[in-house]
Amino acid sequence: MKAVRLTLLCHALTQAQKSGRLAQPDDGILPLAGEPLAIAPGTQLLAAPERRAAQTAAWLSSQVQSEPALADCALGHWQGLPLKQLQAEQPQALAQWLNDPFCAPHGGESFAHVCERVGVWLMAFDRPGEWLAVTHPWVIRAALVTVLECPLAAAQRIDVLPLSCIELSFTGQWRLRLG
Repeated sequence: MKAVRLTLLCHALTQAQKSGRLAQPDDGILPLAGEPLAIAPGTQLLAAPERRAAQTAAWLSSQVQSEPALADCALGHWQGLPLKQLQAEQPQALAQWLNDPFCAPHGGESFAHVCERVGVWLMAFDRPGEWLAVTHPWVIRAALVTVLECPLAAAQRIDVLPLSCIELSFTGQWRLRLG
């Protein structure tokens, strides 16, 4: 069995992140300075379908495959709203969403559903070789709690910054690779 090495890279910074607004699928990234991150020869590139992930991936390479399973958490009617507005107008619903991974008061996806979606994708990912997947903070958190088999609530203790990454490997089971 040939090993799978999968790096999950968070998309670049967006204006929504900078201004404290929840994301929308068409949010683009802010201009990137400097050279793109180096990608090892032979690495295949995947990207979540949202614009911010696709733009980050395009900054890295022109050969990108879209992967729907890497889509961000669907935020329903909260999509695009400022966090301060939610804190003022719906503080209980926001607190419930942040503390209960099975809750989706916005009418979108719960974090538990994101974990299920990402977990199914990881278990079916049987493409040997080197892979880089550009995705979102919630998806990276979901991958971590899935691979490490920790409580879903642990995701609230994981900060995923723009352009940060985690490395996973698979040789019969998924493992977190630190290096």
